[in-house]
Amino acid sequence: MVFLTESIDAIRAFLETGGVVLSYIAVLIFLMWILILERLAYMWFGYLSYRKSVVTAWQSRPDRNSWNAEQIRIMWISKAKIKLNQSLPMIQAMVALCPLLGLLGTVTGMIEVFDVMAIAGTGNARSMAGGVSKATIPTMAGMVGALSGVFASTYLKRVAKREAELLEDKLVLDH
Repeated sequence: MVFLTESIDAIRAFLETGGVVLSYIAVLIFLMWILILERLAYMWFGYLSYRKSVVTAWQSRPDRNSWNAEQIRIMWISKAKIKLNQSLPMIQAMVALCPLLGLLGTVTGMIEVFDVMAIAGTGNARSMAGGVSKATIPTMAGMVGALSGVFASTYLKRVAKREAELLEDKLVLDH
C-alpha cells in the first residue's frame, strides 16, 4: 500500500513539474495505448474466430469459381481489411498529435521563463529553472509517446496487412 501511495505522489510531482500541458499529453498517450491494446486484443483473439468463420463459409460454398463467387470473395476480404484496420487512423492521428502537444508545452514553459526574466531579471537562475523544466519535460513526454505509438501502429499495420493476405490465400478460387 505504501508503494502505491509513493508511486502516485511521484507521478503527481512529475505532472506538476511539466505543467498543465503534460497532463494533456498523459491523457492522450493513455487513450492512444487503450486503442492500441484493443487492436492487439482483437488481432490476437477476435479476428481468429472471424477468419475461421469466413474460411468455413467459403469452403462450404458449392460454387467457388464463378464471377459471383469472386465478388463474394472480394467482399469478405474487404470486410476483413476494414475490421483489421479499424482505429488505426485514430491511433496514427494521436501519434502525430503527441509531438505537437510537446511543442505546445515547450512554448508555454518558455513563456514562463521569459516572465520570470522580465520580473526577476536574468540573475535568478533558480526561478528560471522551473520554467525550463516545464519547457523540456512536455517535449520529452510528447516524443516518447510518439515513438512508442509509431512502433505500435507500424506493428499493427504490418499484422493487418499480413492477415489480410493470408485470408486472400485461404479463399482460393476453384478454376
